[in-house]
Amino acid sequence: MTGNFPVKIFLFAFFGWAFDFYDLVLLGFLKTDVGHDLHLSPSAEAWLLGVALGSSGIGGIVAGALADRFGKRTMLASTIAFYSFGSLVSGLAPNVEVFILGRLIVGLGVGGEWAIGHGMLAEAVAPEIRARASAALQAGEPAGVAIAALVGYFVMPKVGWRAVLVGSSVTALLALLARRSTHLPDVPATTKSIEKSPLFYLQNAHIWKPMLHAWILGVCKLGTYWTCYTWLPSFLKNEMHQSLGKSATWMLTAQGGQLLGMMTFGWVADRIGRRPAFSIYSVLTACALAPLAYRWMFLSERPPLFWSCMLLLGFGSGCTAGFGALLAELFPTEVRGFAMGTTYNMARAAQLLSPVMVGILVASHGLAGGLSVPIVLALATASWVWVLPETRGITLPTLAHPSA
Repeated sequence: MTGNFPVKIFLFAFFGWAFDFYDLVLLGFLKTDVGHDLHLSPSAEAWLLGVALGSSGIGGIVAGALADRFGKRTMLASTIAFYSFGSLVSGLAPNVEVFILGRLIVGLGVGGEWAIGHGMLAEAVAPEIRARASAALQAGEPAGVAIAALVGYFVMPKVGWRAVLVGSSVTALLALLARRSTHLPDVPATTKSIEKSPLFYLQNAHIWKPMLHAWILGVCKLGTYWTCYTWLPSFLKNEMHQSLGKSATWMLTAQGGQLLGMMTFGWVADRIGRRPAFSIYSVLTACALAPLAYRWMFLSERPPLFWSCMLLLGFGSGCTAGFGALLAELFPTEVRGFAMGTTYNMARAAQLLSPVMVGILVASHGLAGGLSVPIVLALATASWVWVLPETRGITLPTLAHPSA
């Protein structure tokens, strides 16, 4: 990184994203207790996990478009406040209907925050370090999961899931700080010459094709992630009968590996390109998943090997760190928030069915059936990324200079 690195922009975006992701994945650690108290069947619990993922697509589209029109600082603060309020609603929910409403609100806020934070940072850093800056920001993801694991495994049994969700809503303080900060840009990307619908400019700038290609990449890569992590915590605890401490340790090992993977991914992507970096890390993910899927009993009797697979699984998952830089480089400044938010969050919204799909395959074919899904998706990611152009080191494009 350089001495001109926008530290304050990075910190606001990082903490916003970390607590964004924390709120999104926390239910994976609380769902058994939530399901018991709200009288949900196991299949209903699986659907509950997908509610926020589904609504995040809508949040990404709306918040991205509003950020382009009214400014990123305003919308960053709004999205953080939104997902904090959603956690409060879920924590106070008297019934399952209100709980679902809270999760919908969480998803709307989560969907908007990602594109705004990543777009803001991508526009503020030099091209030669953009992937590393994006990867460092995306590292808020394993940080959020690690916090969720600690809270879910150790805090929730003592205070209950309601107190955990209500306590999580204090992240709204970040929204207040972001809104009052003068260090965050709040200048609209649109001008008098671009006041028509973002869809009009996407069509005229021929952006639909790269959006579609990037969306498919996102579906494959995010699908790899969500088909693993939405149910792995309960599998370690219930099927493998691991203690809370050991289950938490293994999950934290995977998140530590992912943090290392993200930080190295940024360097690799800046050095050899976005496409080969995505391919290498996705193949590593598949290599880690295969023994977990087909030899997990063998691994469980040999803790060092199990630890190694969990660490490698996390490391390979680090390629999610590449989306911020890649999408910012694909789309012009004037519609970047809308295009990034739509592409990434519609890919995340497609994961609505991921927990259900894995649950069905686990029930019919065991762990091997469930983990076959992310193995296939990881290999698809490694292949599909080559459909996209290589964008390493380019100047961020604008509508006025589409060839930049």
